[in-house]
Amino acid sequence: MRGTLFAATIVALIPLVLVIYYLLHKGLSLWFTSGFFTTDPTGSFFGNPGGIRSAILGSLVIVALATVISIPIGIGVALYLTEYGKQSWFANTVRYFVDVMTGVPSIMFGLFIYIVLVTSRFGGSGYAAWKGAVALALLMLPIVIRSAEVVLLLVPSSLREAALALGAPRWRVVFQVVLPTSLSGLLTGSLLAIARGMGETAPLLFTVATAFGLTFNLNSQMNTMPFLIFTDITSPRAAIQNIAWGTALTLVTIVLIFNLFARLIASRSSA
Repeated sequence: MRGTLFAATIVALIPLVLVIYYLLHKGLSLWFTSGFFTTDPTGSFFGNPGGIRSAILGSLVIVALATVISIPIGIGVALYLTEYGKQSWFANTVRYFVDVMTGVPSIMFGLFIYIVLVTSRFGGSGYAAWKGAVALALLMLPIVIRSAEVVLLLVPSSLREAALALGAPRWRVVFQVVLPTSLSGLLTGSLLAIARGMGETAPLLFTVATAFGLTFNLNSQMNTMPFLIFTDITSPRAAIQNIAWGTALTLVTIVLIFNLFARLIASRSSA
C-alpha cells in the first residue's frame, strides 16, 4: 500500500512538474529581455511587441479593488454566521448559497456582470476596470466567507464568555477579542482568495476587455495579465507567443508568492 500511494503521488505530480518546466523553458528567457517589465504592449504585429508593464499593474489594480470589496463583506458575513446567526434558518440558507457560489464556474460571474453592468444603463454601458473588479469580488467572496467562518469558529468560546462577563457589549467583544484572536487565519484565507482572483481570465473577458497603454482610470478598459495571455497565445507570430509565455510565468510566480505568504502566516499562527 505504501508503494501504491507513493506511485499515485508521483503520477499526480507529473502534470504539475511539466507545467512548471514548460513555463520556465519558454518564459524565463523573456524575463531578461530589455523592456519586458518596463514597457507596455504595442499591439504591433510586425514591430516590437513591447513588454507587460500595463498588464501587471492593471491586474494588481483590479485585484486590489476586488479585495477591498470582497474581504470586508466576506468577513462581515462570516461574523454574522458565527456570532449572531449561528444555526438559524437564515444563517443556514446563507451557508447553502455560499456553498453554491463556491462551485459556480468563474465565467458565470463574468456573464452576470456583463448583463447587469456592461450592457445595461445601470452601470453605464461599456467595459470598465471597476466592473471586472466587481466580477472578481463575487468570485472571491465565497472563499473569504467560508475560510473566515472556519477560523472564527476556532476562537474558544471561553474568551467570548469572559469578555461578556466583564460587561463588554457584543460588538466590542467581536472587535477587540474575536477578530484580533483570529487575525492570522483571516489573513491566510484572504490571501488565498486574492491568489484565486489574480489568475482568473473568464470574468475579465466580459467586463474589462483590454487596453495596451498604461492607465489607472477605473472607468475605462485596462490591460491584465490573464487577458494578455489569452490574446497573445493565439497570435501566429512567434515573438508575441513568447510574450504570452513570459506573462504566464510572471502570473504563476505572483500567485505562488501569495500562496507562500499565506502558508507562512498559517505556520506562524499554528506555532
